[in-house]
Amino acid sequence: MKQIPLFPPLLGQLDCHELLASLLALFADSAVYCVDQRQNILYWSPAMERLTGLPAQEVVTKPCLPDYAIDVGHLDEGNQMVNLVCPNGDNVCMKKSVQSLRDPDGNIVGGIGLLMACGPIGSQDTLKTIKKNSNQNFYGIISRSPAMQAVFQIIENAAETTATVLVRGESGSGKELVARAIHQLSTRRNAPFLAINCAALSSSLLESELFGHVRGAFTGAVKDHQGLFQRAHGGTLFLDEVAELPLDLQAKLLRVIQERNFIPVGGDRSVSVDVRLVAASHRSLREQVKKGEFREDLMYRLRVVPIFLPALRERREDISLLLWHFIQLHNGENLRKIDKIDPLAMRLLLDYPWPGNVRELHNVIEYAFAVGRGTTLKMSELPPEFREPAVSVEAPAATKLRLSGEDEATAIRLALQQSNGSVGHAGDLLGMSRATLWRKRKRYGL
Repeated sequence: MKQIPLFPPLLGQLDCHELLASLLALFADSAVYCVDQRQNILYWSPAMERLTGLPAQEVVTKPCLPDYAIDVGHLDEGNQMVNLVCPNGDNVCMKKSVQSLRDPDGNIVGGIGLLMACGPIGSQDTLKTIKKNSNQNFYGIISRSPAMQAVFQIIENAAETTATVLVRGESGSGKELVARAIHQLSTRRNAPFLAINCAALSSSLLESELFGHVRGAFTGAVKDHQGLFQRAHGGTLFLDEVAELPLDLQAKLLRVIQERNFIPVGGDRSVSVDVRLVAASHRSLREQVKKGEFREDLMYRLRVVPIFLPALRERREDISLLLWHFIQLHNGENLRKIDKIDPLAMRLLLDYPWPGNVRELHNVIEYAFAVGRGTTLKMSELPPEFREPAVSVEAPAATKLRLSGEDEATAIRLALQQSNGSVGHAGDLLGMSRATLWRKRKRYGL
C-alpha cells in the first residue's frame, strides 16, 4: 500500500512565517500561546488575554508566568492537567496540550501550548464563561467596581456594531485598553489594531502618519508611505488625545469618516478604506467646540457612542486588586517575588489619590521591584512622594479649612488634595477624626 506523505510537496513552497501567522489567527479565540526555548513568550492569543487578565503587550518577550500554570517546562509533548487561577481567584481545572517546535537540525527552539477547560467550567464556550464569571477582569481591564461593570457592558454592546466610539477619561485610566477590548470583541479582531497619540506629533508629521504620502511630496519623501488608515484597513484605528488634532486635520478626518476615502499628502488620487475608529480624550470635546478649537460636526461623528472611564480615585475598591495584579505580573520575571505588603505601605497606597491613575500605580510597583528585595513590599520601597507629606501635621490654625458656608464634599476634596491624599493630614485640616472623615468620604463617594 502506497504511503501518503504527511506533508505534500506543495506545503514546502509556502512561507513558513505566513503559514504560522495564518494558523495562529484561526485560533485567536482559543487559549493558545507560543514560547521560545528559554520560556519567553512569543505569542499570546486574545483568548489568553481574557483567560489570564494579562494583555499581550505586557507579556510578550517576557518569561512564561508559572502562577498561571502555562509553563511548558522542558517542552515535553502531550497533555497534562493543571489548575489555573483566574483573575477573580477562582480555580479552574485545565488540560494543557503542548507541542515542541524544532529547527531543521531537530533541536527544540520553542513550543506551542493550548489550554482547554476540563473541570468546573465544563462549557463549550470556556473563555466567555470565565470572563462572565470573573467580574474583575475584562480583556485586560482589571476592576471589581460597579461603575466599571457598567462600562464593560457598553463596550460589549458597542463592539457588536460599527459605530464610532469616543472614550473619555484621565491620563493613565486605560483608554487604549478599552479600544483594544472593542477591537477584540468585534468581527474585526483578526485584522490590524493600530494606535496613535494625536498630541505627540507636529501637524505635518501627524498628517503624513495618518494619511500617508507619495514620493516627492516634501523634502525627505523618497518613497511612497502608507499611513495608518491604509495599514488599518479592515481593522480598528485608535486615535488617542483626539482633542489635540489641528483644525486642518480635523476636516480631513471628517472626510474619511463620511466618504471612507482620503488623499495622501502630495497625492492626486483618493484611497478607499474600511476602518473602525475609536477616539479618546481627557478633555471634553463639547468644551473644545465652545472654545472654537474643535469642529462641532466632527465631534458628533466621533461621539456616536461615548464611554466615560472613572478615575482610579473614584473606584478605590480596585486599588488593592490592581496592586496584586501588577505584583503577580512582575513576580513572573523572577527578579523578585513579593507575597506580602507591609501594613504601613498598604495604608499609604490605599490613601494615595493616584492622579496618574492605573498607569501610575503600575509604575509604583515597577519602582518597588527595582529598588527593593525580599518577599515583602515595604514603605521604604515606595517612591519619595509617598514618604514626604505635602502638609505638616502641625498645620497652623489659620490654614485649616472651615466647613461653614462651604460645601462639605468640596472641602473634603480640597483637603485631600492639599494633604497629598493623606487621610490623617486631611482630617487635621478639617478638624475631623479619621473615622469621621472615612465615613463622610464614603457618603460623598470620594
